[in-house]
Amino acid sequence: MITSPAFAGKTYGVFGLARSGRATVAALHASGAQVLAWDDGDAAREAFDGELTDLGTADLSGLAAIIVSPGVPHSAPIFARAAAAGVPVVGDIELFAQARADLPPHRVVGITGTNGKSTTTALIHHILVQAGVPAAMGGNIGLPILAQDPLPSGGVYVLELSSYQLEITESLACEVAVLLNITPDHLERHGTMPAYAAAKARLFAMQREDGIAIIGAQAAHDHHLPGQHIEDVTTGDQTAWPALQGPHNLQNARAATAACRALGLSNAAIAAGLASYAALPHRMERIGTRGGVLWINDSKATNPESTAPALAAFPRTHWIAGGKAKGADLDAVMPWLGNVVAAYLIGEAAPLFRPLLAPKLPVTMSGTLAQAVSDAAAAARPGETVLLSPACASFDQFRDFEHRGDAFRTLVEAIA
Repeated sequence: MITSPAFAGKTYGVFGLARSGRATVAALHASGAQVLAWDDGDAAREAFDGELTDLGTADLSGLAAIIVSPGVPHSAPIFARAAAAGVPVVGDIELFAQARADLPPHRVVGITGTNGKSTTTALIHHILVQAGVPAAMGGNIGLPILAQDPLPSGGVYVLELSSYQLEITESLACEVAVLLNITPDHLERHGTMPAYAAAKARLFAMQREDGIAIIGAQAAHDHHLPGQHIEDVTTGDQTAWPALQGPHNLQNARAATAACRALGLSNAAIAAGLASYAALPHRMERIGTRGGVLWINDSKATNPESTAPALAAFPRTHWIAGGKAKGADLDAVMPWLGNVVAAYLIGEAAPLFRPLLAPKLPVTMSGTLAQAVSDAAAAARPGETVLLSPACASFDQFRDFEHRGDAFRTLVEAIA
């Protein structure tokens, strides 16, 4: 794990004991710090193997900081209690930032954006590893960063950073910072688009003057952010990258290329990494071919903006969509409906989406994912694609987008 002598002899509060919280407690203990640990959830407290202290009632004065899980909103009482006690509230990414001075010489790439950040993070990490560069991937993806072993000299930490994480990070100066795009999302947390964009822009505000900023042109234009434009980066032939199809993955590939060039990798090493990359689960994941029909799991597409490029990627698509809608429109996907043979709607959003789509293409009210897979399997012909790209959250019928994608994969694999 990653530790630091800077934490020794101090006392910290850790609020939220899911994976990152437990990793934070372990890293602080290993660094010689005292920890007051708490979670408001009964299940998380029961699963925690350690001493608990209710931070809702404890005396917070004298704490070096309170480390909260990214999902804890600023409206939570712990923020006001900490402010009254004069105690900073940060996240585990900030602890990593503070530990950097004691790690072997290294660089950090930070990636944020509404859509595509997980793929771009995994892609940069893959290209680095394939090129023989020591690299670790963490943040909003994979293992908590504090739970990972420190990299040897010359290593690169590749961090996916959500707006929630950036809000509670103060000093992470990334050598390379990447912002892919900003579209409406998480507004129940941030309130307004300017506030959401401001959280993303913190990634650049924390950089030193010699840091490199790589930004999607639309995001740069809309939010007045200077930097190298992703769209200006030339890459190779996209048809040579089986797991990176569609215009959104072209942007992801360009962003990864720009980041890896900034880190000193050769064009040949980058090209090799792009060609050998395999898609993350639930992100344009090719499940396989059944009777000449290609089945794609894009369950991670939880809003119309992230579904649009998936629809753009294939010419004859049977589209499974729906779930818990994040808005009342499908404007972002409308330009790509010419690629859609038929739509199969599921979940709460089905009656909302039907009148938007029915004038433009055949719509089947499948209701459940299992029925949608059955309906699409019966209709699709060889050479066509069945795409699960819901444009909705999953919480009406599933635990999360992974659960939805896993269920889809199971259903597809059962097709004779």
